[in-house]
Amino acid sequence: MEQPPGYIDPRFPDHVCKLQKALYGLKQAPRAWFQRFSSFLIHLGFHCSHADPSLFVFHRHSNILYLLLYVNNIIIMGNNPSLLDSFATKLHSEFATKNLRSLSYFLGLEATPTADGLFLSQLKYARDILARAQLLDSKPVHTPMVVSHHLSSVGQLFSDPTLYRSLVGALQYLTIMRPDIAHVVNSVSQFLHSPTTDHFLAVKRILRYVKGTLHYGLSFRPFASPGSLVAYSDADYTGCPNTRCSTSGYSIYLGDNLVSWSAKKQPTVSRSNCESEYRALTLTTAKVIWLTHLLRDLKVSIPERPLLLCDNKSALFLSSNPIVHKRVKHVELDIHFLCEFVVAGKIRTQYMPSHLQVADIFTKSVFRPLFQFFRFKLHVCPNPTLSLKGVVEDNATIKPCPV
Repeated sequence: MEQPPGYIDPRFPDHVCKLQKALYGLKQAPRAWFQRFSSFLIHLGFHCSHADPSLFVFHRHSNILYLLLYVNNIIIMGNNPSLLDSFATKLHSEFATKNLRSLSYFLGLEATPTADGLFLSQLKYARDILARAQLLDSKPVHTPMVVSHHLSSVGQLFSDPTLYRSLVGALQYLTIMRPDIAHVVNSVSQFLHSPTTDHFLAVKRILRYVKGTLHYGLSFRPFASPGSLVAYSDADYTGCPNTRCSTSGYSIYLGDNLVSWSAKKQPTVSRSNCESEYRALTLTTAKVIWLTHLLRDLKVSIPERPLLLCDNKSALFLSSNPIVHKRVKHVELDIHFLCEFVVAGKIRTQYMPSHLQVADIFTKSVFRPLFQFFRFKLHVCPNPTLSLKGVVEDNATIKPCPV
């Protein structure tokens, strides 16, 4: 260890700082804290999840406890109230903890119990972003991005790149409970190194959309029996005008609840639409397999094989027919692990029409009616416990398309 640059004491250049607490200081402090906390839990009968090291599970007979750890923030849940209270007492006797009772606010996420489930949002965090951008009184818009608009690196440089990076970084965290802005936030995040005026205007449009949907979040509803994993996968072929790379997107449901989503630019250029869709399917498969491992650690059994829905028949044919290799010899071998799972019968694939492809919202900007329909299918809705006067859009007017 040595004195940090700019804070070197000329009288004692060989001295170092003495830390009173090691939680936020030494490089090895996080590992030492995790080792200390995990050893205590394992001694009580918990086991650490292989899919997520921050998750600990206690399972004995019909009693289940879940503990989720983020640095020194903890969420505990279970199906036995007396066991929960007993464990909270033991935890408090070992560590200096504060019991905040029912979950209401955690790392910027707000949890609100509803009549039929749970509503998660980031209302306070979204307001803070608007206040930082001085857009609390801005005029709302209906969609976060202009239809068929692709951002380019060409244009006049923005005068305050630090402000741009700060707002985009804040919006990235907002996508935790707002999947409807995942695609456009992914688009503006690609120009953090050299933002232009057009890029900042795109960020302002996102914030104006957030202004009109401040009370929106994700709704979760309980189900009597564990549902199946259903994943929607899509790709926008050569969607990036600068690199000609495609954009992958997926949304994964457990039963009727959205549990995972992504909007990400592919690292390489695809030579065909089939190849870009095939790469998106592979990315979705990797996430689905990870979710199955996580659900296994949570002691949740899935009644059926996971189902992948794609709107490209060529990609589906390629995933189930590995002998068709002439057109994909240039594709990396690790991409073909999708075929292994399909042939082994661990994953099912099925065709889904484009107008019902929910993952389309993660790959491109769409027209307002379709955007509202996809947002409705993602269960992004207003907080049912709050008055929504002045909100721009009303989900009650959205009618689901027939399947």
